[in-house]
Amino acid sequence: MRPMRLLTLACVAAALILATAGHAAAQMETTTPRRADEGEGPFDRLILRGVMVIDGTGAPPRGPMDIVIEGDRIAEVTSVGFPGVPIDESKRPGDADRVLDVSGMYVMPGFVDMHAHTGGSPKAPQPEYVYKLWMAHGITTSRGVGHGPMMWALEQKALAAKNEIVAPRMFTYVRPGEAWDEGDITDPEKAREWVRWAANVEVDGQKIDGLKLGSFDPPIMEALIDEAHEHGLGTVAHLGQTGVARMTALDAAEAGLDMMTHYYGLFESLLKDYSIQNWPLDYNYNDEQNRFGNVARLWDQIYEPGGDEWYALMDRFLELDFGLDPTMTIYEASRDVMRARNADWHDEYTLPSQEEFYQPSRQAHGSYWFYWTTEDEVAWRNFYTRWMRFLNEYKNRGGIVTTGSDSGFIYKLYGFDYIRELELLREAGFHPIEVIRAATMHGAMQLHKPKGVEPDFGMIRRGLKADLVIVDQNPLQNLKVLYGTGAVKINEETGEVERVGGIKYTIKDGIVYDAKQLLEDVREMVREAKAKERVTTQGGGG
Repeated sequence: MRPMRLLTLACVAAALILATAGHAAAQMETTTPRRADEGEGPFDRLILRGVMVIDGTGAPPRGPMDIVIEGDRIAEVTSVGFPGVPIDESKRPGDADRVLDVSGMYVMPGFVDMHAHTGGSPKAPQPEYVYKLWMAHGITTSRGVGHGPMMWALEQKALAAKNEIVAPRMFTYVRPGEAWDEGDITDPEKAREWVRWAANVEVDGQKIDGLKLGSFDPPIMEALIDEAHEHGLGTVAHLGQTGVARMTALDAAEAGLDMMTHYYGLFESLLKDYSIQNWPLDYNYNDEQNRFGNVARLWDQIYEPGGDEWYALMDRFLELDFGLDPTMTIYEASRDVMRARNADWHDEYTLPSQEEFYQPSRQAHGSYWFYWTTEDEVAWRNFYTRWMRFLNEYKNRGGIVTTGSDSGFIYKLYGFDYIRELELLREAGFHPIEVIRAATMHGAMQLHKPKGVEPDFGMIRRGLKADLVIVDQNPLQNLKVLYGTGAVKINEETGEVERVGGIKYTIKDGIVYDAKQLLEDVREMVREAKAKERVTTQGGGG
């Protein structure tokens, strides 16, 4: 693309963002600017000493290693010795502005959350709360689908890119028709017009779910996908149940869709007795317990795992280079609502407004516990068993599976339940190193794929972005050490029960953040919100 064209697009984007910033701010709160004491760096030369490296590619850990970071880039990754052997200090990189002794700790690339929203409830939490929970859990890149109102999200993306706020790097995927005043997308040409308009505003891709209209008809879906690829935009779809009868996951992949998120359309591509799910005849999609309770009843309406149809679908997905972003964590409460409702972190880290949004409600999306039964949970456990098998076998055959959280709904909290997604991939059969690869390199690959370029982050490699996660326990032995609440462990010397782990440092663009301080900031926000709620409930401050 010629420089003048790039300049024109940048000017158009800036003008549109400025023109609508006031409207967006009315829907989402402004983000607190990054303070001078939040994060150290970037440095001309920062050295991480003596760390064990899990590089994100699937390679085994190596250490001790020294990592040199210059500005926002990794400059060197140097092996400095062998376990149990004194390090020859004369061979270590030097001349640092800042040295961080992380001897014996583990470093990984920054995590990529491929399905994120900055607030799901109508009483959306302040962005700082969400961003700090993400960063405290090592999430240095977030794909918003969307983060919030389109123009507000683009504004947040720009602030995060300049590190003017404490937030992950943001990729902005938007719903077709969003922030556009040219009417509904009702035909393929209108779809193409919208994509061209969105490309000029410099979004990164489309999250196609058609929530405004129910679901897009196949010709419109095909036009949205085709035009997006013409402009280097990514495509991911939530293939809603109102549309899967006409476009399953296989149909969408055949139309060129890059990725699916969630599970909608996957089992519908494997139905054996009908061409649609065998819905109860009193089913009502608008009743959310009806909707989500019946999803799991698909588990025994499909061809058996391991059969010809099972592998034929997988093979076709592989031929089409189709990516899967399962977001198992967001639906996990359906198989054990008590566990999700009573998670360790809710007391200190969940805002009262978020807790209220989680409660059973006919108005709040994802709060569908009107009378959740053992039968519902058993069906969901059976569903997960087959879903997990598909994901693991697809990965084993060379397919891309990434990590997304969709937190903010269904008792799932930002950051914490991204780590839960890693545990669920482990349960599905992924080796812990494969889990880390899904959370890092594979997410980065999918985000860069639409532009046809190699990832700029997601691996620990010379020349790539200095986005890193450092933890003082071995995450391969226990992924729970990545939770902000750490992992429970008995101290064999004292006999006392303690918590170990919790990410120690999150590094984004070469800036070193104290992850535990970020969590303390969140705890203080929650304490203040609870105190304010008590005053309001009691009718005054006294």
